[in-house]
Amino acid sequence: MKKIIFLTLTVALLLVSCGSSKTVRTSKKVMKGEWTLNDISYDKYGTFRITFFNDATKDCMIGSDWKFVPNNNSGIYTIQNVNCITGDRDFIFTIQEINEENGLYDFLLKPVDKKGKSASNRGFRLKLVQLSDTNMVWEQEASLDGKTITMTLNFSKKNN
Repeated sequence: MKKIIFLTLTVALLLVSCGSSKTVRTSKKVMKGEWTLNDISYDKYGTFRITFFNDATKDCMIGSDWKFVPNNNSGIYTIQNVNCITGDRDFIFTIQEINEENGLYDFLLKPVDKKGKSASNRGFRLKLVQLSDTNMVWEQEASLDGKTITMTLNFSKKNN
């Protein structure tokens, strides 16, 4: 009987330790819902023509609405700018904690079709640098003419 109890506790401990950290679970709860991408900025000066997520330029992305569904790590963003190709884009995402002490995360966003399948099996790694009940900030680094540029995407949570 003692062996069964010990084995049961050991298996339960292994299952809990393999799951997401408490910080990541809390972050997913905060992220859940609808957000608006308000601004995209760069850490370098100049005019840049960058296509985000192999989809749209900065002008098209600003003002887009985003919905996160953490229980299945999926979401949709909607481009509404009439000067762009408008409509819904499906994606899946994962949050990976890098350092619980300073709150740094890696965030992987992967465009998919309505059935959750990726045409290119390509994702985009970002840093989730700020997350609160009202604001979210992502950073992504890219190489431009041999130099690194950091793009910052600022979101605000919509009142649901």
